[in-house]
Amino acid sequence: MTAFVFPGQGSQFVGMGKDLYENNALAKELFDKANEILGFSITDIMFSGTDEELKQTKVTQPAVFLHSVISALCLGDDFKPAMVAGHSLGELSALTAAGCLSFEDGLKLVAARAVAMQAACEAVPGTMAAVIGLPDEQVEAICKEVSTPEALVIPANYNCPGQLVISGEKSAIEAACAKLKEAGAKRALVLPVSGAFHSPLMQPAKEELEAAIEKATFNKPICPVYQNVDAQAHTCPEEIKANLIQQLTASVLWTKEVQNMIAAGATEFVECGPGKALQGMIAKISRDVTARGL
Repeated sequence: MTAFVFPGQGSQFVGMGKDLYENNALAKELFDKANEILGFSITDIMFSGTDEELKQTKVTQPAVFLHSVISALCLGDDFKPAMVAGHSLGELSALTAAGCLSFEDGLKLVAARAVAMQAACEAVPGTMAAVIGLPDEQVEAICKEVSTPEALVIPANYNCPGQLVISGEKSAIEAACAKLKEAGAKRALVLPVSGAFHSPLMQPAKEELEAAIEKATFNKPICPVYQNVDAQAHTCPEEIKANLIQQLTASVLWTKEVQNMIAAGATEFVECGPGKALQGMIAKISRDVTARGL
């Protein structure tokens, strides 16, 4: 069984999607439609902008979404997923590719998500750090030890065994990194991000995004969608919507998601979108499956 998986923010690169635009009529139509929906030419930035322009959250998130979804839709009859999942932002790509959201609603939600997250970052500055080489339980214990109500730090992205991203207030992240290194982490590196994504510090963004989610139409997807907040398969539109609302302030349970997809019969994972980050994570989660790009 084939699972299609969709990457999140950080996988973007200048030039992404240009070949699709130039060589596929459907891709050109959808990219042009996206420029209209967004009210600016995102294709100019994606195809020939600078790294700095592409790194703006309001550009990055729609750009990764567009590359991912359009790549899937251009497969036509070859897009036959037994199940889908997406990492963080990629969950919206997965829901759109699987027909749970229309292309227009999916893109509008991604744009709203990006703006809400940017505003939350400015209102409540935070950061994230990548932790390599410690068991999840040890990272969880150190986060709990360091965290206070005023300076929160929590595990945010369970990417694969031995690789976890923590999120929270800057001083708490720095204190946690020091303790994690003492405990034997190979790396505990603060990431160049301006917000504490997938933590309670994103509450203002969650409230803003919830309003946008309530306006969107959710349909039954063509296959089960595994979601970040509980790592379980969902096909009920109301359940999917509720989980999506929780996603910004909850941890991304990616390791468990992939394990559950394998338990449900997935033997091949196809990463749909820019980069190879998910292929690398899946290879570390299980050696019994294959993971490839398009």
